[in-house]
Amino acid sequence: MDKRIDLKELVPIMQEQLDAGKSVSFIPRGNSMQPLLGDGTDMVVLKKPEGRLHLFDMPLYYRRETDKYVLHRVVGFRKDGTYVMLGDNNVQREYNIADGDIVGVVTSFYHKGKMYSTKHPFYRLYCNVWYYTRPFRRLFSYLKRK
Repeated sequence: MDKRIDLKELVPIMQEQLDAGKSVSFIPRGNSMQPLLGDGTDMVVLKKPEGRLHLFDMPLYYRRETDKYVLHRVVGFRKDGTYVMLGDNNVQREYNIADGDIVGVVTSFYHKGKMYSTKHPFYRLYCNVWYYTRPFRRLFSYLKRK
């Protein structure tokens, strides 16, 4: 039986486990992190962050404006201490994400059945290439539509 539960219902349980030093796993929904994470097909493993997040970390965080939990990547830092986030498949950055909004950070993920660590050098290379080629990919996508 495939029963789907809203992430809002799971977050208190996840938070309890993360606070106890354990890791938690879930299958994210949506296409904002494609091609890295498929909609409902790949799984992420979270742990509680140890201090501040780093560039390209992938946290699960709460967005007050939309009343939703979001899994995106850290792409910048503001002077006020908040983070700038961006989904791999998005063009709009999200601002003003504070440490208190962060539930957990991805330490590994399963893509097409294979596990990948977010500490692996190839994964870090993917993050850099994917982020810094974004303007060219947008241009290519625009030209492809024309």
